[in-house]
Amino acid sequence: MKFFTTCCFQILGCMLLLLPVSLHAQEEVLNLNKPEREAWFSEQGFGMFIHWSVDVELGSVISHSLVGASEDYTKRYFEELPKTFNPKAFDPENWAKLAKLAGMRYVMFTTKHHNGFCMYDTKTTDYNIMNTPFGRDATREVFDAFRKEGIAIGVYFSPDDFHFLYEQGVTISRVDPKAKASGNPELNAFAKKQLRELLTNYGKVDLIFLDGMEQYAETELAKVAWSMDPDIVVTRGVMHTPEQNTPNEPMPAPWEACYTMGTQWQYKPTNETYKSGTDIIEQLIEIRAKGGNWLLNVGPKPDGSLPIEQEERLREVALWQFVNGESIHEVESWGVIREGNIWFTKKKNQNTVYAFITKEAMPFGKRKAFTLNSVKAGPNTKISVLGQNGKVLEYAPNTDPAPKILSTEGGLTISVMRSQRLYNDQTWPNPVVVKIEGVEFQKP
Repeated sequence: MKFFTTCCFQILGCMLLLLPVSLHAQEEVLNLNKPEREAWFSEQGFGMFIHWSVDVELGSVISHSLVGASEDYTKRYFEELPKTFNPKAFDPENWAKLAKLAGMRYVMFTTKHHNGFCMYDTKTTDYNIMNTPFGRDATREVFDAFRKEGIAIGVYFSPDDFHFLYEQGVTISRVDPKAKASGNPELNAFAKKQLRELLTNYGKVDLIFLDGMEQYAETELAKVAWSMDPDIVVTRGVMHTPEQNTPNEPMPAPWEACYTMGTQWQYKPTNETYKSGTDIIEQLIEIRAKGGNWLLNVGPKPDGSLPIEQEERLREVALWQFVNGESIHEVESWGVIREGNIWFTKKKNQNTVYAFITKEAMPFGKRKAFTLNSVKAGPNTKISVLGQNGKVLEYAPNTDPAPKILSTEGGLTISVMRSQRLYNDQTWPNPVVVKIEGVEFQKP
């Protein structure tokens, strides 16, 4: 039966590739992601986005500086930048280890952005990383390193291709029909050929992010991906994938928010403003409370190393995740997303809720009480603070740090203490997470 189902799925995928363009209006919401694969995706929760291309040497916006650029700028961009791209400090194993430490479960690597520069060994164009002084297949090395750490592999791929347009003599544009796959049959066929390379030559690909400027191209490429691997999960092109913003409420289907740490996707050497580590952690909590995944971006420098500001923030996240990771993975939304500054997630298939105490100073060794109106206790309700054993407070033998349930009238009133020292000075600016087992939801 399994063999029959798989064959039928593959045949369906091949038939979809033959559908005429005129049917596209009926296919804008086409989704052949398997429900069980989307459920798997939602459980991962947190991923690393990596924007990196040949124009990182300029510190500019990735690709988009070519739109409206002069002929001289465009010619030098395409001809000169590959001649000097040589990231000698490139070490994707370090990226992968840091991602794993930070609790990231999948990676999305820019194999080709809109500029058309391929960060992999392609036979479709000479405009690729193998024709640089670096001369190595960065995509293969990234995927190998992240697989080694048990992190799921995602391909970011753009069907838009400014270099292809330039060679065609078509003005680089975001509005000209000839600049789009739907109005440029050669570009459409070219993008599909490149995607087939990526899904054939780089081992198992778990996810794909199709970042075109039109639904037509994304849908056409999604059909290629599903025909080649029915288990692949298409995110952008199928799911809601907001950039730099988060929906106000949970959504009825899997979704993924994409954010930068600063203001730019690719490395920005000057004039950059970064979010704090606390901001990043609280954003992760909000997105997970709303049932979404968070794809947080890093932008490697021209030499291939991560900017220290980005590494610092990931390590702050790593410490928080090391303590609280179970509240982020394999969870779903609670009956309410938050009560004031306390956010919630619920463990899937369990009567366990996690309460994230945000925007509230929790001095080391000091008790605070909170009432949770949406949490109804039962006879076997248990409470703990993640990372803590609740038995000892360092250098304070007469203090009882155990979390307590004070009242269950009209909700659940709890008393908790931060009794684990994570920094030398005993301060800790990031959310404390309370785990409450054996509870039910009640409408506040």
